[in-house]
Amino acid sequence: MAERKLKIAMFGHKRMPSREGGIEIVVKELATRMAKRGHRVICYNRKGHHVSGNEYDENVGQYYKGVKLIPVWTVEKRGLAAATSSLSAAVHAAFSSADVVHIHAEGPAAMCLIPKLARKKVVVTIHGLDWQRAKWGGAASKYIRFGEKQAVRHADKIIVLSRSVQEYFRQEYGRETVYIPNGVRKPEAREAELITEKWGLKKDSYYLFLGRIVPEKGIRYLVEAWKDVQTDKKLVIAGGSSDTDTFVDELRSMSGENVIFTGFQQGQVLEELYSNTYVYVLPSDLEGMPLSLLEAMSYGNCCVVSDIPECVEVVEDKAVVFPKGNVEKLTRVLQQLNDDPDLVSRYKTTAARFIIRKYNWDDVVDKTIALYRG
Repeated sequence: MAERKLKIAMFGHKRMPSREGGIEIVVKELATRMAKRGHRVICYNRKGHHVSGNEYDENVGQYYKGVKLIPVWTVEKRGLAAATSSLSAAVHAAFSSADVVHIHAEGPAAMCLIPKLARKKVVVTIHGLDWQRAKWGGAASKYIRFGEKQAVRHADKIIVLSRSVQEYFRQEYGRETVYIPNGVRKPEAREAELITEKWGLKKDSYYLFLGRIVPEKGIRYLVEAWKDVQTDKKLVIAGGSSDTDTFVDELRSMSGENVIFTGFQQGQVLEELYSNTYVYVLPSDLEGMPLSLLEAMSYGNCCVVSDIPECVEVVEDKAVVFPKGNVEKLTRVLQQLNDDPDLVSRYKTTAARFIIRKYNWDDVVDKTIALYRG
């Protein structure tokens, strides 16, 4: 006999579908794949505008690939958007027919008691220790930490994306969690067309950073290191700010003419950037589980990452690792790769097959559904 299909509510993301951040990508992959399997899935979307500008706003209607989209009341101000939309979503989910309420991220988890009081099964995914992020001030950081503690107290299950965060919850709270890392899909490579028209970029003519332009991504180290790399290649920094416009201006002022800031990108341009880069660089101080790194490797790229556990756990020995925050070592690595194309080719040869076999979205959905039922 076939198992009963579940009614699942999700919140904690900004909007679905969207690439505003890693959480949005995860919610899209989980929700659409669950809906395709016959489960009834609701995603509660924030009202308001895309973090990288109104021009990226999308209106896909009430449904997206079988997932019901419900916009909820949101105060569109920094520090209030996440809290107010999560409160609205939690109340709506509590009075819905959902079997499971799946909350994404620590801040939104502050509301997990609301659906719990309505006798819903509550699952929280910790995408990273968000209270550590540099962009949050004291009050916001304390609120996010409060959300973490609420998850520990009230969630039926907690999902973590890395072994290091799993150990953190064990040591800090004595709380066991379930390790279910993110997945990645096999992409199709694209030739350089739009990126050549826009910025003059061609195959293997640039190094790439792609992600949110926030301090904890280590972009300042990358810009500093790049000044001393002897190369005719460009450094491309692709991504939008996230309440960090001052930081973006600071990076621009530090950068020379061989650094290109593209702003937020998606669709064909994003695919071309991944497909044609010489080296992908992620010099982060802090990560949850970096989806951009999984994507970069899935395109068969040579990757350079900082030695934080969340990155090293992903790449194992299939990428180049440097000590976090060490600008001198990063400079040496970038120069070495510039001077040794054969070394770059060896990393490219193994990256895609390794990462696609290791991280599979269908496996993630299987494990998450099993957790809902457990």
